[in-house]
Amino acid sequence: METNTSTTRKVNQSTTRNTKTKSLWKEIYKNRVAYLFLLPKLLFFVLFMLVPIVWAFILSFQEFNIMGSTWVGFDNYITAFQSKVFKVSLWNTFIYTVVTVPAFVITALVIASLVQPLGKMSQSFFRAAFYLPTVTSMVIIAMVWRWMYNYRFGIFNYIIGWFGFEPVNWLGQSDSALPALMIMSILIPPGAGIIIYLAAMNDIDQSLYEAARIDGASAFQRWLKITIPMLKPTTLYLVILSTIGSFQVFTQIIMMTGGGPGNATETIVHVIYKTAFRDFKFGLASAQSVILFFIIMIFAIFQYRTLRDHH
Repeated sequence: METNTSTTRKVNQSTTRNTKTKSLWKEIYKNRVAYLFLLPKLLFFVLFMLVPIVWAFILSFQEFNIMGSTWVGFDNYITAFQSKVFKVSLWNTFIYTVVTVPAFVITALVIASLVQPLGKMSQSFFRAAFYLPTVTSMVIIAMVWRWMYNYRFGIFNYIIGWFGFEPVNWLGQSDSALPALMIMSILIPPGAGIIIYLAAMNDIDQSLYEAARIDGASAFQRWLKITIPMLKPTTLYLVILSTIGSFQVFTQIIMMTGGGPGNATETIVHVIYKTAFRDFKFGLASAQSVILFFIIMIFAIFQYRTLRDHH
């Protein structure tokens, strides 16, 4: 009796799987034109994203050589964590992220809050003005800022000279190089963040503000009690994206300091770049990349669990 029941259950499960498979293929065939349009993008993703990621993970357990790789287990990970330069780069990247991400999000929120009450023409003007640096190459921006930090003729030393201060070698001193890079990142307008916040603010139900006005709430109280809570999902999105970007900071480093002086501005991605393409230690570089991946994932999970909207 039990044998018959088990056989019947297996037959039912098999029938259910076959029905689901048929439904899936039927759904794909029904929307075949849409899937054909998606196919090139999917192929590019698999070839240039998924395959390199999987290969890098496998490579992190090997000592790569053109004539043949050797399996070394966790040796590359042990070497990475024993490296003083890698540990310094972890700390520098962490400091850079902790300082620049809140500055990015708060600046975007404040500017968007000031622009949102304006008319449509004014909003369009400020959207374009603040978004313009976003479409400019970071290489060009870094070159301009390197000129501004120049010891002999940079504008910053020119300004502090008005107040009687001595010129500062902003990018040539270990105690000022990393703060100089962070100042640069903070002062670049967060164009994408402003655009996203403005779009989210325009979707907030205006009846909430009307009710708050009737209750006598001031403009700041409405911003604090209505705008900021309603923007929580947008803030979470921007925090995660900007954190990922900060952990991957590279262009400013290679264009302005090269990781120096000493290792004062060394960051994780710059170390990975040097390990792979200067020292040709691709296995070690892959292990460092995997470590960076898990660090970003842990930060993203922590931020999601902390900032997600529970209501």
